[in-house]
Amino acid sequence: MNAKIDKYMSVFNIGLQNTFVYRWNYFLRALFGLIPLAGTVFLWRAVFHERGHGLNGYDYGSMIYYYLLTLLVNNLVTPTEDDWQIASDIREGQINSFLTKPMSYLGYRTSIFVSARLVYTAVTLPSIALIFLYFREFITLPHSLTTYALTALSILMAAFIQFFITYTLALMAFWILEISTIVFIVYSFEYFLGGQMFPIDIMPAGVQATMKWLPFYYELFCPVAIFLERLRGAELVSALSIQTGWLLVTWLCAHAMWKRGLGHYQAVGG
Repeated sequence: MNAKIDKYMSVFNIGLQNTFVYRWNYFLRALFGLIPLAGTVFLWRAVFHERGHGLNGYDYGSMIYYYLLTLLVNNLVTPTEDDWQIASDIREGQINSFLTKPMSYLGYRTSIFVSARLVYTAVTLPSIALIFLYFREFITLPHSLTTYALTALSILMAAFIQFFITYTLALMAFWILEISTIVFIVYSFEYFLGGQMFPIDIMPAGVQATMKWLPFYYELFCPVAIFLERLRGAELVSALSIQTGWLLVTWLCAHAMWKRGLGHYQAVGG
């Protein structure tokens, strides 16, 4: 058991070293990623100025705070290059080396994903902290320690839901040469239905009820809503239960996709 853990810890350490080589790339990506935030600030300032009142419990300050939190959580949970790297391993035949080693490819990629998220977060956190400092007048932290604990749990599940979806999509490379179109389509759904474009709870009740059964709701919006304490009581329990369900479903899909893809790969002489 210890030998198996040591094996993946070695992969994790290699992932840290390899990812840290691209720290300036990550920093610049995060820096230019703040440009849409600036546009969002101006947009919602105009919206609330025109309306003259709040929107489903949000005012200008709480809306900006929401987008600051989505920026932070997005940096914590979203895979960056995992899909292209996995697809490249399959296309270039590098996957063969894992077929003869006592190592799970999913475990290997998970170790790489976690190390990359740690480096990416460490590199981009200073710039995000400065943004939070600039908008500090809009920030109101929760008083309950339970809120912090449940937010951390939800963020962890959101990260792995996103990773397992990314992993599953990347394994389409077993059947098709180029996966970019599929990735782009799914990313568009994630962006629109996951809470990056707007808070899900400003939508009509019927639309919200539908979105709560989709995985995208739990990739970003759910942990942010928990931290903002917009999910309470039975609604909070329901959200965490469904998020746990999607975590299990995406994990099972990742395993099933690997088995089917590997069977196809070996059948065609891979």
